[in-house]
Amino acid sequence: MLDTPERAPLPSSTFALPADHIAKSDPALTGADDHHFDTIAPTLEETRQELTERLRQARHATGVEGQEALDRDQEVRRLSSRLRTLQRYERDLCLGRMVTRDGTRIYVGRLGLADRSGRRLLIDWRSPAAEPFFAATHADPMGLVSRRRYRWAAGLITDYWDEAFSDAAVTPALDPDSAFIASLGAARTDRMQDVLSTLQSDQHAIIRASSTGTLVVDGGPGTGKTVVALHRAAYLLHADPRLREGRGGVLVVGPHRPYLRWVADVLPGLGEEGVLACTLADLVPGGGARDPEPDPEVARLKASAALVGAIDRAVAIYEEPPVAGLEVSTPWADVWVGPADWVEAFDAPDPTTPHNAAREEVWDALLDVLVDKLEEVEDVAEETLRRALRRSPELIEAVHGAWPMLEHTDVVADLWAVPAYLRLCAGWLSPDEARLLRRPEGSAWTVADLPLLDAARRRLGDPDVSRLRRRRELAAEAERDDRAAVVDDLIRSDDSTMQVMSMLRGQDLREALVDPDATALPPPDGLVGPFAHVIVDEAQELSDAEWQMLIARCPSRSFTVVGDRAQARDGFTETWSERLGRVGLDRLDQVRLTINYRTPTEIMAEAEPVIRAFLPDANVPTSVRSSGVPVRHGRADALDAVLDEWLTTHPEGTACVLGSPQPATTRPRVRSLTPALAKGLEFDLVVLLDPASLGSGLAGAVDTYVAMTRSTGELVILT
Repeated sequence: MLDTPERAPLPSSTFALPADHIAKSDPALTGADDHHFDTIAPTLEETRQELTERLRQARHATGVEGQEALDRDQEVRRLSSRLRTLQRYERDLCLGRMVTRDGTRIYVGRLGLADRSGRRLLIDWRSPAAEPFFAATHADPMGLVSRRRYRWAAGLITDYWDEAFSDAAVTPALDPDSAFIASLGAARTDRMQDVLSTLQSDQHAIIRASSTGTLVVDGGPGTGKTVVALHRAAYLLHADPRLREGRGGVLVVGPHRPYLRWVADVLPGLGEEGVLACTLADLVPGGGARDPEPDPEVARLKASAALVGAIDRAVAIYEEPPVAGLEVSTPWADVWVGPADWVEAFDAPDPTTPHNAAREEVWDALLDVLVDKLEEVEDVAEETLRRALRRSPELIEAVHGAWPMLEHTDVVADLWAVPAYLRLCAGWLSPDEARLLRRPEGSAWTVADLPLLDAARRRLGDPDVSRLRRRRELAAEAERDDRAAVVDDLIRSDDSTMQVMSMLRGQDLREALVDPDATALPPPDGLVGPFAHVIVDEAQELSDAEWQMLIARCPSRSFTVVGDRAQARDGFTETWSERLGRVGLDRLDQVRLTINYRTPTEIMAEAEPVIRAFLPDANVPTSVRSSGVPVRHGRADALDAVLDEWLTTHPEGTACVLGSPQPATTRPRVRSLTPALAKGLEFDLVVLLDPASLGSGLAGAVDTYVAMTRSTGELVILT
């Protein structure tokens, strides 16, 4: 149950500006906003109470079944999500305001909000009416004369800045960049900071782009690629009916678990809680904590889409009908199962049905054939014949041998352990390549195995679900038999004139005696899909095989692909069109982000030569700010002193020590990661420990470049 917490009284004014922004405290500049916030506060509380009551009524609704029950559950989730968002905020639900040419003030919020009369107090940031707040420029003011954005802290406005699109709106007392630049250099925490109110026009245009086909967002460090990806997920769920709940939804795929923890609060803060976020390893049950493939050539072979395709052939070998016949005994007659009967039964499942689930369809089709052959048996119900055949030991053994239940791990392990099996399924491999792939039975899985394990699991389906379904069907059959015996006994003992008990022979009554929950199955794996749209961050690292994992989950090919070719550890010499076209994503639009909002110019000046030495055409972005702090160099034994000094002089913020292997540290507010695990993250201080340990080739240069550009303030390099 969601209960609205007790709240402290709100201050009379929303503005709490520091002394150096005293000019902005003029009531002539803030009075209209304060008056509007005084209206928002009680309306927000009324809305929370109304949502709480509607949620209570929806949860306690009775007598709903079928589609009504599904609709009720979706309404509960929708109301819960909106209520949680409204409970996170007070007046800081407001992002800023626009003033149009006719003098109308329009306030933009994380969600829309209206008072009891229907007057719109806030418009949702994703609505078409809010677009000028993000997209207006001096070249195209989109009907605005000014725009104001707020910087909030603890429910109060600690800074704001105005942008004027006409001379009449200019206010000399205001610094138009102060709050924006301050937000870029603000201390970081263990969660990504809220940047919704500071979205830039180039980022916003990408967020609102069509979801048809594949959109590639190429941008260097600090350009806001992750910001764009997450805000795009929230926008599309709001604006595109194809993506909403019940129609597939959105999947966000990140590079690693620290990334998911870093961005975990972003989407709920935008009012969206229905987005699934995971890593590639999460798509395969038990796929986490895998080591990289130690042999680069083996990794190259396993990265091919062709080898993933060989999984289908590997499973199909277990779906070939027997060529020998079989005689099956029943209490009434024997029946012959010939090769043609097997072919007919094996052709029954739809090609898209997973192997393990399809076995039940094979059973049903085979029983249909055999029951037809036993049609001369008199006085025996068809259902009785089917049960007898289904319990025949020789038929059970034959079906289980011809169409066995398979585990995805067994199929892939057999490919690596049985040379003849691999040659049969992947005949294009040379003898030397096949030998390279060979692994002793019981070998540990690597990251490179994940796409094949995933393909096998999708092709097979979950054997436990199929087994559970059959066990529950057998249990239900046994319960029906027991209840039928009870009914027959009641009828035999009924000596009433109207023979009331004979009514129990009705099939509907017999079925009503069986608990429907007894055959309920667990919900399907939520990450299997299909999804209506998939957003992929750090996409430059994905192999062709890994792309197959995602394309299989998004048949519409609706993707947002976010990455930087210069940050690909294994190199990325192709264009995005060439790379994605090869894996089947050929309807592409591409945009480039070239402004670095994160990394100060002092750091980029040293980081740029590192990557350009290997990739002269790298998309190195231009930083918009200077920190005034030069990059420092020192000896590795100075690490403790560097961290102690920073922690003493910086009561807020986070630091990170980056190196290979992962450095060890136990200090508060100090993380320890490898460059690969730091992708997508940012810190106030970065200490790069022993850059030489990262390697001297392209991968080492990429790791060094990534490590250096994680900092929003200071970089220290220790050798």
